[in-house]
Amino acid sequence: MNVRKLIVSCGAAVLLLGACGGSDGGTATDSVQATASAGFDDDDVMFAQMMIPHHEQAIELSDIALDPTVGASEDVRRLATAIKAAQDPEIAEMKALLSGWGESTEMDPDMDHSEMMDGMLTTGELESLSQLRGAAFDRAWTESMIKHHEGAVSMAQDVLADGVNTEMRALATAIESAQTGEIAEMRALLG
Repeated sequence: MNVRKLIVSCGAAVLLLGACGGSDGGTATDSVQATASAGFDDDDVMFAQMMIPHHEQAIELSDIALDPTVGASEDVRRLATAIKAAQDPEIAEMKALLSGWGESTEMDPDMDHSEMMDGMLTTGELESLSQLRGAAFDRAWTESMIKHHEGAVSMAQDVLADGVNTEMRALATAIESAQTGEIAEMRALLG
């Protein structure tokens, strides 16, 4: 049993004993369930498990833009550098939170998450993008990254509406704010 589960179990036992003597109409089971889910919930876990590969793809898109052979503009290279610099540490933070909760850092392979991960590019789309050069690349990359960021913003808004973990909510707020700003910047680049 890991330390977090032990602490939750002890806390649940204390609340269970308190609930047995209480007269508020709640049951002992209600108290145990409330304690077990107080630190994080399924929405927090799902958000992190989906946002990790979402961010990893944004880094992959950034790496394509930073490849000197595609001839990306200075503006696109600057954005790609900023995106990569922001999202690498966010991935590490989400993995640390999931590990601390005793949860997998990967999505459940038995579930289809594709509809919940807006903005993801297919392998074919990534390959096509990497074949473009110069201004054509800039336009396609910017349009793809706007779509990708819009998906991340939507996912962040979902966990802000339904998640309970303070750290995950702070991260989702930061993601929503930063990526909304980058979307505006990219739209301005497109004219």
